[in-house]
Amino acid sequence: MADDGDGRLRTEGSSDGGLGSGGAGEPPAGTAAAVVGGEMLLNVGLLALALLAAYRLYLRWGTRSGPGGEARQSQAAALPRMKRRDFSLEQLREFDGARNPRILLAVNGKVFDVTKGSKFYGPEGPYGIFAGRDASRGLATFCLDKDALRDEYDDLSDLNAVQMESVREWEMQFKEKYDYVGRLLKPGEEPSEYTDEEDTKDHTKQE
Repeated sequence: MADDGDGRLRTEGSSDGGLGSGGAGEPPAGTAAAVVGGEMLLNVGLLALALLAAYRLYLRWGTRSGPGGEARQSQAAALPRMKRRDFSLEQLREFDGARNPRILLAVNGKVFDVTKGSKFYGPEGPYGIFAGRDASRGLATFCLDKDALRDEYDDLSDLNAVQMESVREWEMQFKEKYDYVGRLLKPGEEPSEYTDEEDTKDHTKQE
């Protein structure tokens, strides 16, 4: 506090000419906090918009399986659990729910069997574009169109830290909900040899 000459007390950094604790020319201490708070509100707002868009897609497409979709779901439910194996991008594309009733997709280099979620990842589902593909970029950027897909191996090196954290979070969610069936191979990488014992042990661990 300081006396302003006419008997009134004012706080340092007030609008009548006082200086903030940082000295002349510096903004009041609350300004930085306001900027940070504004950025946080913007991030929260963007996340809310993304979630709203996803929810609208769910409302529009999530329950639209149609007669053909119901048949595919029944067929998918009868499929045995897939044995562990690794996939190239070309091999992964076969499992798109159309050419093959089993639906696989990759997230952060891991391949998951999402067949039981065919109403979301099947041909008529809201995320059907990711079936048989590497979904990492689309999930990281909330992009549900062809811009999120790469025909060549995508190392995700151009994604920022927030987007990469989002990819890792999606990977954890898929691990909790769906069967992990193997790795997405990089160009020139050889597939691993999985024994029946390893396969059974890992499936038991997931359950």
